[in-house]
Order: sequence, then structure tokens, then C-alpha cells
Amino acid sequence: MKLLKYRLWGSCCLFALAWLYALATHAAEDATSAPEVATESTGQHDTRMSWWREARFGMFIHWGLYSAAAGAWDGKPTSGAGEWLMNDLQIPDSKYAKLVPLFDPEKFDATEWVRIAKGAGMKYIVLTTKHHDGFALYPSALTGWCIKATPFKRDPLKELAAACREQGVKLGFYHSIMDWHHPDYLPRKPWNDLASSSPDFSRYVGFLKGELKELLTGYGPISVLWFDGQWENTWTYERGADLYNYVRALQPDMIINNRVGTEQPLLAGQHAVGDYKTPEQTIPPTGLGTDWETCMTMNNTWGFKANDHDWKSVEVLVRNLVDCASKGGNYLLNVGPTAEGLIPDASIERLQQIGHWMQLNGEAIYGTAASPFAKPLAWGRCTQKSSGKDTLLYLHVFNWPADGELLVPGLKNRVESAQLLPIPAQAQSLLPVETADDGLVLTLPKNAPDPISSTILVRIAGPPDVQPVALQQRRNGSVLLPANEANLHGHTFKYESGGALDNIGYWTTPEDWAEWEFQVKRPGKFAVSAVIAAPASGAFELSLAGQTLRCAAPNTGSYTAFKSVPLGIMEVRNIGKAILAVRPIENGWQPMNLKSIQLTPLATTTRSL
Repeated sequence: MKLLKYRLWGSCCLFALAWLYALATHAAEDATSAPEVATESTGQHDTRMSWWREARFGMFIHWGLYSAAAGAWDGKPTSGAGEWLMNDLQIPDSKYAKLVPLFDPEKFDATEWVRIAKGAGMKYIVLTTKHHDGFALYPSALTGWCIKATPFKRDPLKELAAACREQGVKLGFYHSIMDWHHPDYLPRKPWNDLASSSPDFSRYVGFLKGELKELLTGYGPISVLWFDGQWENTWTYERGADLYNYVRALQPDMIINNRVGTEQPLLAGQHAVGDYKTPEQTIPPTGLGTDWETCMTMNNTWGFKANDHDWKSVEVLVRNLVDCASKGGNYLLNVGPTAEGLIPDASIERLQQIGHWMQLNGEAIYGTAASPFAKPLAWGRCTQKSSGKDTLLYLHVFNWPADGELLVPGLKNRVESAQLLPIPAQAQSLLPVETADDGLVLTLPKNAPDPISSTILVRIAGPPDVQPVALQQRRNGSVLLPANEANLHGHTFKYESGGALDNIGYWTTPEDWAEWEFQVKRPGKFAVSAVIAAPASGAFELSLAGQTLRCAAPNTGSYTAFKSVPLGIMEVRNIGKAILAVRPIENGWQPMNLKSIQLTPLATTTRSL
């Protein structure tokens, strides 16, 4: 009997040990069999996302060892982005380490960085705490591959966190899942000459979680955790779900981007990982139907690159911000500081000008919702806010109408008022508004208040009532056929938007063609013009009402240098539906970006039945 008791006791001990081992394995921070993504109610999620949706505009900062290389290695410049230098030039880890003593940002001033961001109207900052080269931008207790190995003995994260708290700016951390330096990271890079001969990816995941624990317990509240480098096949859905749950347990109110999850399609029973989507260097044509944020560079690189002077204009940057907000998204605009700790002057100059625009127009960006119009407007964009029983529509006019009439297509609401921003302390004259068959027509001053983007605040009764309307001839007889209204027939080309882009692009195949359908009320002869950008001259043809016009697309210098080009004269003889088509001429076609076609009446004509 005693022997049986001992056997039972031993079995219990073994069971207990197995149970404890299972618990320990689950807590060992390996995600090979992760639980489901932590869920919350819609109300809880909306509360957590509320400040981010209000903010709309943030600063991305790419800063690390690569900043010291400044886009070149041993005199050889990289053709890629500055922070990808190690990968693009296949630099062995042992040699890449020579950048460590060169990273000494004595001119780093966290207070100044935050002041620059806040002055631009940015509400949050996301800083790279570790990029793909694996170098930690803070003094980690887990590795010597961090800032404590450099001559710079301060902790920039601690200083930035304090400056953000003092100036009321939210702080976020970017942290790479991919790590080109760690000996256990897989898949192993052939140029990683310090990698382990027997790497263990689970051990690396434990290290990654250890880094994140340091970041999320050592710097106070962190508002955003921005993951990247999740696309390699070692990163699975289960690991992403487990990591999301892990960091949310450390800071439950934090917002986490979708790159914590794998890029593989979801399987049955799996839920999307992350709180918002992150398109990169592009703005979705119509938004994404959920929370999203476009991250974008000011030039062509994220990390500092001394020879990259291809800076976007202030006009492009402001219109990108407006475009994102009009589609329900945020704009995360990047700066790449030098190894000395200085944000480049070209970035500062642009941020200051954006800040000036935001001082006058910020209410049309912060806390706004996506446009009630299904497509981008031919003259600009729209954002909206609720105001009691009314709705505030902010019309962002990029292209000020020469005839002083702005059509708001399909809007059926009663207009309470319409006025230009900023509204002065003294009462401003209201803009005249008329109801037309195809929407509302606002009468505007002759000149645009702002050549980049002028804002008109229109207060309407109730929620927006927008009815679809066909393209129609304007009251002055003209017809505008914008790119986003075209019916596209083909495979390679598409509508693209953002900054200077608001056009049909990727038109590389001469078999692709576009057409517009519109209504004519006053037939007659029209001067036809097009807004085109192309780096080489090409040929195409227009067809309208049984006529064909052979046209030339000039070399404008680039795909973003748009010019209005006269194409010729065409006639429409009948009232009613008309179709205009644009087709490439195969022997002479060169790819072009097409923003719009304009038909301008040559003279007053009589109506024809």
C-alpha cells in the first residue's frame, strides 16, 4: 500500500513538474503557439484610439548608427535609403561596427526637436529605438550593441521622453522585429559574420521581448509602438499575436501598428493584429475603411543621407496632409537627423512653413473625419466634423476656380453659412451660395487666400446628404474631366493620389485606355487641353462625338511636373450624353501621367435639338 502511495505521489510530482514546465514555456516569451489577439469592446478601442484620431499629424524620426555613414561606405554611396546601407552594400557586422565611435551626437537637443515638431503642428513623435541593423538607441542591459558603446554617454530616449511630457507631445517608439546583427536572428544574413553557428530564433524572440520590456517600463507612458521588419517567413501570425498581447500587457493604453503581425493572409479564426494600417510612401486613393497612417519621407530616404537633396515642396507636403485627413488617415512625416544630432535645415524650413499653414487651417485637420464625398474632388479635398445637429464641412481648395464659382457636387443639405478660414475676430462676410442641379455653387473672391490650399468652412444642417451626380457641363459652358472620374480599361494603369499626384499613372501599356462620360447642355466648339506630366514626349489620340484628334504629350521633365497642354479643337453638336476617350498611339506612345482633360467653349453657342 505504501508503495502505491509513493507511486501516486511520484506521479503527482511529475504531473506538477510538467504543468509548471508548460507554464514556464508559455511565459518564456516564445510565440510558437500564441493565444488569440487580445480583444476589447468597440467603446474601449475607440477610447484608446481617440487622441490618435484627433492628432492626424505626427513626426517620424529615423536616427541611428547609419546616420554616421550619411549614405556612403568607404567613399561608395548607396543607391538605397540611408538606414538600409548595411543590407544594400552587404557590409559585414564586424566592419559595420566601425560606425560606433563615429556616432557622437553632441548637438542633440531633445527640447529643440520637440519644439520643431510642435511648431509644425505635429501632435506625436515616433523615434527609431532600434532599426534593422539591431543597434539600440538607448543603454540596454541586454546587449552591448547599443548607445552605451558610443562616445555619447547620455540616454536620448530619456531626454526625448522628458521633452515630450513638458511640451505636451505624445511619444512613440519604432522597434524593428528584423535584426541583422543578433546572432540568433533567422533567416541568417550571409554577410552577418558574427551570427551564431547554431542560431535559435526562439531565443531571439525572448531577447526582442526583453528589449521591449526595457522600453515600456523605463520611459513612462508610451503612446505608440511602431513595429517593422515583419515580412520574413520566421515571423508568424502566432508570434505577432503573442507579441501584441505581451506589449499591451505592459502598457494597456498604447496603440500598436499592424506590422506587429505577419504579412501572410489571415486564416479561418485568425484576427487582424494591430490597431491601424501603415501604407508607406503612398496615400490610398480612397482610404482604407479603418484607422490608417501614411508614413512618408521629405526626400527619398528615411535615415540621413548627405547627397539626397530631392526635397518635396511645401505644397506637396501640405496637400499630402490634407489628402490623408480627407480619407480618414494620419500623416507621419519623417526627418532623418545627422550623427551630430541635428535635423537637416531643409526639413526644418519645410516644417516651419507647414506650421504656418496649420496655425491658420489646423481646425480643418485636427479631429476631422473623412470626406462625405465618395471620390476626391476635382478642385481639392474635404474634411468634416459634427457640431451639434449641424455638420462642418472644410473644403480644401487646391485649384482656385478662375471664374470664381466652386461646385460642391451632389450636396443637397441646406447651407447655414460659408466663409473662408481663418475667421477673423471681426465678423467676416459670408460667401454667396446657390443651389444647382448638380450640387451647390459657392461664389469666391477672385484670388485664392493661399496658393497651396485655401480652406472654406461650410456649415450645413444635419449629416451630409450627398447624391451621386454625373459629370456635367458647368454654367460657364466648360467641362472638367478629372482623373479620378475616368473609367479605366486595362491592366497596368491606375488612379494615384498624394501631393502633386492626382492623376492616372503607371500608364506603361499602350493597350490601356481611359474614357469619361458627361452630360452636355450647351453644344458647340471647344478648345481641348490636358494637364500632363511626362519625362519623354509621346503621342495619343482623343475621340469625342465621332471625331478623332491626334495629340502630343510634351516632355515636362518628370512624372510630377504637370503642365497644361493645348490639344486642339473639337465640336459637340448634340445635347445629352457624350463620351471622351484617350488612347495611346502605339508607334510613338510614351508613358505619361494624366491629371485632367478640360473642354472650354470657344464662343456662346445656341442649343441644338
